[in-house]
Amino acid sequence: MSSITLRHAIILALAPTTTLSTVAIANTTATTSTVPTVNLDPVVVTATRTPTKVTNTIAQTTVIDGEALQRYQGQNALDIIKAQSGFSSYSSGGTDKTSNFYLRGFDSSGILVLIDGIRYGSLTTGQSALGALSASQIGRIEILHGASGSSIYGASAMGGVIQIFTKKGIENGLHAFATVGAGSHDKLTYGAGVSYANDNTNLSLTASHTETDGINAIASPYAASQRDTDGFDRNSISASISHKINQVEVGASLLASKGTVEYDNTFSTAENIYDKQKNGSANAYINYNYHPNGQIRLQYGESIDKSSNFANTRNTGIFDSTQKQTNLSLVHALPVGKILVGGEHLQQDVDSSTNYSQTSRRNTGAYVGYQANYNNFDAQAFVRYDDNSWYGDKTTYNAGLAYRLTPAVRVGVNYATGFKAPSFNQLYWPDSGNPDLKPENSKNTEAFVELAGANHKTRLTGYYSDVTDLIGGWDNNGVWALRNFNEVEVMGANLTTDWAFNNGYIAGLSYDYQEANDVTPTATNPKTKSNLTVRPEHKGTAYIGYVGNNFNLRAEYQRLGSYYMQANHGAKIEGYGLLNLSGTYELSPNISITQRLNNVLNKKYITNESWGTRYNEDGINFYTAITLKY
Repeated sequence: MSSITLRHAIILALAPTTTLSTVAIANTTATTSTVPTVNLDPVVVTATRTPTKVTNTIAQTTVIDGEALQRYQGQNALDIIKAQSGFSSYSSGGTDKTSNFYLRGFDSSGILVLIDGIRYGSLTTGQSALGALSASQIGRIEILHGASGSSIYGASAMGGVIQIFTKKGIENGLHAFATVGAGSHDKLTYGAGVSYANDNTNLSLTASHTETDGINAIASPYAASQRDTDGFDRNSISASISHKINQVEVGASLLASKGTVEYDNTFSTAENIYDKQKNGSANAYINYNYHPNGQIRLQYGESIDKSSNFANTRNTGIFDSTQKQTNLSLVHALPVGKILVGGEHLQQDVDSSTNYSQTSRRNTGAYVGYQANYNNFDAQAFVRYDDNSWYGDKTTYNAGLAYRLTPAVRVGVNYATGFKAPSFNQLYWPDSGNPDLKPENSKNTEAFVELAGANHKTRLTGYYSDVTDLIGGWDNNGVWALRNFNEVEVMGANLTTDWAFNNGYIAGLSYDYQEANDVTPTATNPKTKSNLTVRPEHKGTAYIGYVGNNFNLRAEYQRLGSYYMQANHGAKIEGYGLLNLSGTYELSPNISITQRLNNVLNKKYITNESWGTRYNEDGINFYTAITLKY
């Protein structure tokens, strides 16, 4: 690993937490003092499908804006998400390897990922490859915690919704940038971009490349063929364009990547095992403001998740997913509140070397909603109907109410139903798939108290989910198969607090407590309760930082509790804590340096053990980049 100087460590500070992403640091000009302020009113669209201030949303919402994303240079979307409050994750050997992430007890197959409003993910596994999306191509991320998004977006949003927005032109005029970075394990990144914006037109184009030798994915035991390092290389691009003509706005955007990821497979003795991947989404839209109080939006988009597996030069499997989606929505403001009506059509197709008995399905959905922010009240209600070519029809709904007790204190409650459709692997995988599977269903309740001031924001959220028809494996006369039979209860609490002080210092913390239990009754024990795998009970993060005229520093410590990778307390993963540092220094208005030092204490830990095989995580590592702006 490359050496790390003391100077590097001093000028670094850590990547932000989920909670900090709601804190926007406002800088004055270089000739005046910098006073960080807490932006309590970022506008989000994911929570209600219409622009809404975070202080008026009811379900817990996280915003990771462009400034926060700058601190993730050289990383990917999964690196960003797993650092956020409420999330846990595991990896099979470091960055870009097979992984999974969890929110409120649900794994990634129950967390809907959108790119500019279009569904993104693998139809075969049901999971979303966030590791394939470079942070350098992302302009903003919004996270809706909990199941309220189910009545707005449909299936697979029981745990929440993550919406990724491509970069847009921010400042008026023509601007360009170029960046190059390097880090541990011979990591190399470079990229460039150009943007243009005026009152009516917005253009942006960026491209980047990342490569690294990586680390040895398998810790132990391993064969001689698995003792090599497992790296990756990836090319990424994003583009967006929009133009306004009177009451009409037209636009399009693209976010895509292509890469090769090396990994270890305990069931293969091949020395060179890797995946070739293509991922991304593209869409076009037209907005028409038919009335000062109303807008109609029509959008069409497609997303892909394509993977080809290789052992040496032999192709061992192809798994390609394509989703084509058409959205039509109307928003109209009323004397009190606004009404939202919409519909969408979704076509999902699988092309694979595996012989699935079915390779496509389609879904048509419609929803109606109402949202109001009146005096001290915030209210919203949605109902959605889905008609699917495979599982038939499903209806979901959501209702929430919040009340501002004082200008600084708000309390609220939210109730939502949700469901998750089985993946193509669960339905049609040869021998073990079950085409008779039903969707999983959930009933979800959330309550919160929120305290906000001029330079701080604190929120305590409690939640409870009752999940039925959970899909699980069983021994069917000696053959492993899937069926709907599990019942799960998830309850937890989340505390986030962020502070910005007049002297330039910032600080905050978050804490998550979660109980996720399988409560499926058995013949001998009708009140059984056992912990779900990969759901730690505790997660905590604390950070402190400083924002100056031309530099910022941040230090963060994150602690994750222990959990089990297998049922019945099998394969225990010990809890661990990581200290990270990061910082940015502006050499001039056009040149800046970003540096990051991860796992400063060189903690030895793992996040995944599968059937006796333990997978490595990185020790102390660094990354530094220089950016030139025009």
